[in-house]
Amino acid sequence: MEFDLENPLPPSMDKFPSLFHIENEHMPSKTYLQALNSADSNLSIRREIVSSIFHLTRGIDPFSSYLATNYMDRFLSTHSIPDGKPWILKVVAISCISLALKMRKTEFSVSDLLDAGGFIVDFLTIERMEMLILGALKWRMRSVNPFSFANYFVTFFKSKDDSSIQALKNRAFAIILKAQNDVKLLEFKPSVISASALLIAAHELFPVQLPSFRDAICCCSYVNKANLVQCYDLMQDVAMERYESVLGIASSSCTPTNVLDPHCFSSSISSSQTNQSSETAGNAAGIGGLKRPKLEDFATDNSFQLSQNHQ
Repeated sequence: MEFDLENPLPPSMDKFPSLFHIENEHMPSKTYLQALNSADSNLSIRREIVSSIFHLTRGIDPFSSYLATNYMDRFLSTHSIPDGKPWILKVVAISCISLALKMRKTEFSVSDLLDAGGFIVDFLTIERMEMLILGALKWRMRSVNPFSFANYFVTFFKSKDDSSIQALKNRAFAIILKAQNDVKLLEFKPSVISASALLIAAHELFPVQLPSFRDAICCCSYVNKANLVQCYDLMQDVAMERYESVLGIASSSCTPTNVLDPHCFSSSISSSQTNQSSETAGNAAGIGGLKRPKLEDFATDNSFQLSQNHQ
């Protein structure tokens, strides 16, 4: 059974509370965004790897590309790329895609990726990089991501029409996929990104239902309202770029900039529930029969070595 980004945890788990409690474990380190903003070289490295991922996954479902990029960000937040070895960027991109495709159980293989990109890299190098990435991610391959929270937040949307709910989710998913390119959004939790995307989608498609939907999400105890406002503001530009709602944005009583006006919140900003570290059966996945790597194996190999960042 392939990994479903909307349902990352086993059915037996207390699904939504568990998702909110462990989402921090599936994010890049807190210093990652600072590192990207402090050095153009770090930003360039991410940009080049993302470009390779998008190029190689062209024609594959976009969720595999999203998952691969998620793996990449989490990996780069704990490992730096050595200077003078640009070929490693391609290896990282291919390895992240390979892991994502294995999780998604698609028909594509590493050889297909190499052929598509015109790369000449031996399979052992790819496998070793996969193992290094798995170690950096602590084998948490069933990524808790913005798609995972959509089914929770749509329960606050007052509509019994399944087609309307699906349209809302589809538009929100398109926004989430596009927003992954913006490094400024890396600081926000997946749940906040999900809520923001759904509110933007509701504003575009269902302006009449927007106020009650917005108020319900604002009152959700899992959501930090201040972070929601900041995330929403950043995602607006992503959502509105080259897009015009078929229903007409002007029909809404609120403009995009004031849909989440802070004044709509109560004076007390409730923070998200405490995110305790909790290991679950759904957080680890053995991929393709591979074994856990040892980082010291790479330290003795001059032809393939990555340095680990100290957090």
